[in-house]
This record gives sequence, C-alpha cells and structure tokens, in this order.
Amino acid sequence: MNTKKLTLIGIIFIFTCTHLSYSQEIRSTHFGNGLLNIMGKDSTWSMKVGARMQLLSNFSWTDEGQSKFTNPEQDFLVRRARLKFNGFAYSPKLKYKIELGLSNRDMSGSSEFTGNTPRYILDAVVIWNFYQNFELWFGQTKLPGNIERVISSGNLQQVDRSLLNSRFNIDRDMGFQLRHHFYLGNRFLVREKLAFSQGEGRNVTQGNLGGHQYTSRIELLPFGNFVKKGDYRAADLNREQTPKLMFGTTYDINNNAVKTRSNMGSYMPNDIGFHETNIYTLFLDLMFKYRGFSLMGEFAHRDASEPVALNSDNTPTGDAVQVGNGLNLQSGYLFKNNWEVSARFTNIELDMEITGKNPQKQYTLGLSKYIVGHKLKVQTDLSYLNIDNGLDELMYRLQVDVHF
Repeated sequence: MNTKKLTLIGIIFIFTCTHLSYSQEIRSTHFGNGLLNIMGKDSTWSMKVGARMQLLSNFSWTDEGQSKFTNPEQDFLVRRARLKFNGFAYSPKLKYKIELGLSNRDMSGSSEFTGNTPRYILDAVVIWNFYQNFELWFGQTKLPGNIERVISSGNLQQVDRSLLNSRFNIDRDMGFQLRHHFYLGNRFLVREKLAFSQGEGRNVTQGNLGGHQYTSRIELLPFGNFVKKGDYRAADLNREQTPKLMFGTTYDINNNAVKTRSNMGSYMPNDIGFHETNIYTLFLDLMFKYRGFSLMGEFAHRDASEPVALNSDNTPTGDAVQVGNGLNLQSGYLFKNNWEVSARFTNIELDMEITGKNPQKQYTLGLSKYIVGHKLKVQTDLSYLNIDNGLDELMYRLQVDVHF
C-alpha cells in the first residue's frame, strides 16, 4: 500500500510540473533555490517546489565496564526525504507552505488516532499578513517552541538535534498562531508569537481527546535582525560582521494532556479511557553569532499537575509524564574554507522518582563541510553518552545532506 501511494505521489508531481511548464512562467533557479519557481500568468499565485534528502550512517557501542565498549551496532538509512511547496495564493499577503515526509522515519508514528495511515504531512499551513506587522497562521506546522526545534533539520550544525530536543520539544500541531513584531528604537527587535492548538500532535484525525494547547513565545534581538534569518539557521554561514544576539522564552500549557510529553510521546491509557493532566513546559534559549563563531544555549523544564498516570481507583497505570529539566550548550566556528568544528554538551535530569530514569550527560564533537551552505553538506560527529548507574554509549555518525 505504501509503495502504491508513493508511486501515485510521484506521478501527480511529474504531471503537475509538466502541465505547469506549458501554462505558466517557469523561472530558472540556482542549486539549492528550488527545483521549480513558478509564477501564475496573472501574478495571482506562485509556487516554489523543493526536495531534500539526508543519508545517514550510524555506529554505536555500549560500555560493558572499565571503558570497554563492545556490542557494536550499525545502520544505514534515509534519515529524511521530503518534498516542499511554498508560495502565495491570490495575494503576496496570503502565503502557504506544504511539506511532505517520505522516508520511513518521516512517516512513522501511525495509530488509531491518525487513521492507522502513514503520517506523510509535516506542514500544511496558510499565513495571512492581515495588518501591518501582524500575521495569522492556520494549519499544521511547528509550534513556537525551543529554538533548536524550530530550526529546520536541513539547517543544523551537527548531524541531528540534541537530547534536550528529543526529550522536551513540543513539535508540530494543528491550530492557529498569531505573530507580530516591532522595534524599540532603530535596532532592538521584539517578536511575539501566540499559538492555540489541538494539543495532540500532528496528523491526528480522531478529534481532541483532552483539552487544548496554549503556547506563547517572545524573542528579543537587541542588535537587530540576523543576516538572511541566521537566528533560525545553525552555524554562522553568513559570517555576521557585527555581533548578533537573540534571547527567546517560550511557555506552553497543554490542558488535560493525554501523552507523556505534552503533545509528544506515548498515550497514557487507563481503565476509563486516558489519564488527563495539565502539562507545563518552559524554554529559555539564546543564539549568538559573530564572524564565523556561533553559540546556542537552551534550558527546558517540564512539570505536570498529576504526572503519575492513574486508574479510576488511583492505582498507577505504569505511565508517567516525563517531568524534569534539560540543558543544552552548543558552539562552533566556521573557517574561511567552509569547514566547521563544533561542540555540544547536553544534560538531562528527569525526575527519578516519577519517571524512573537516571540523569544523562552527552558530549558531542562535530565536523562539517559546507559545499553549498546548508543545501549541500557533509557532516560527521562523535558522541559520548554518560548515564548515571547505567551503561555508557559511544556513537559515531556520518551524514550527507542534499537540498534542491
């Protein structure tokens, strides 16, 4: 069934592009700037078509004692494979974005709540600039969470995101967002982002099990905008000529949430349906860049009103909200030959009494070669994971990223 669906998507894509090439204006593009840039003859719509893939090799070893790393494991996979469409409809003030995930990991996570079908759709959102600096977003897209999550996976400094992100991020959801920005003086930029969403995560088709999710974020840029949106791209590829800094704070409330990580994680079923609890997530983060040097820092905290999942008779079900703290510090320096060295430290401390999980520390060294910026690059990193009272792990990764 999946093969048939992918074949159908390919046929539709080829037919659409062929048809458009005869009926609309096709603009030539440079590598990394889309496969096709299409403008309607009456200039009432546009579409940029892109594609990207990440090819990953992964090797890991487990410490069996006295720093003897054994039990080697390795795998090769298509980490991500995606099609992207964006542009405007009717007016440049009404934009849209569609992103489809085609790799196994992109589509995974199906359940009865997603119609037991692959989760192809990553983003499907319209953005209306309805008044001055105000934008109204509607659809499925990333919530305004921690900076590392909102940075595209194609614009990362290392092979993949940190443990903080995998444990605490609030990812994508379906709903509304209101965004606004203004300046204090000539340079000091303030951005405000509010979101009201379903609180169940992406591609849910079976309605809302619990309450709703409310997200607010504010970003302060005292030295003005980064070059080419560099605050949402890892590594200082633009080599900022003056120091640029962004401070961000996100506070998220998922009312009557039924998953272990807000709108992420596993469901918490009990004898009468699902355990429901209010989950609160706080992010503090920053991004700094100057002449090839970059620094990103993140702190995450999650709490819940009733973190231990209970049955109707107050007996534990065995599930629990993943409450606790996380810290991630990451830095890199880009040389003039577009080689970059980077380092990352991540500390995860979930509540041991509630989650049963020991503290973790991970140390990562990375090396990247940017051939055409983030659009064509080779990245490799080596990580050491230290688990209190557990088995330590060593991991090596190599990844090629191609983005048309």
